[in-house]
Amino acid sequence: QVQLVESGGGLVQPGGSLRLSCAASGSIFSIKAMGWYRQAPGKERELVARVMHGYSPNYADSVKGRFTISRDNAKNTVYLQMSSLKPEDTAVYYCNLVHGPTYLEVWGQGTLVTVSS
Repeated sequence: QVQLVESGGGLVQPGGSLRLSCAASGSIFSIKAMGWYRQAPGKERELVARVMHGYSPNYADSVKGRFTISRDNAKNTVYLQMSSLKPEDTAVYYCNLVHGPTYLEVWGQGTLVTVSS
């Protein structure tokens, strides 16, 4: 079984920065992709940023130029550096992992990011 442990969420003022981390552990077979999604109150979950094996990262238009996703393959960890945060970035951020020959999908428990003055 695979587990994802997220950390780094919290309260930040508009214009501030936060760094989210997600560490994967367990029976991981050939990671296909790791990424971050978010869900704001009353809205559907949406892709924020994702790194697929062998491809450049892709980002939601709303975060391009402000967020950066990176991976540490040795640690099976993915990071999301968030800068110039806006109130509309407030959401629960979920880590996502896709692995194995059948593209199994695993979700983290979510970490709350609140951008407010």
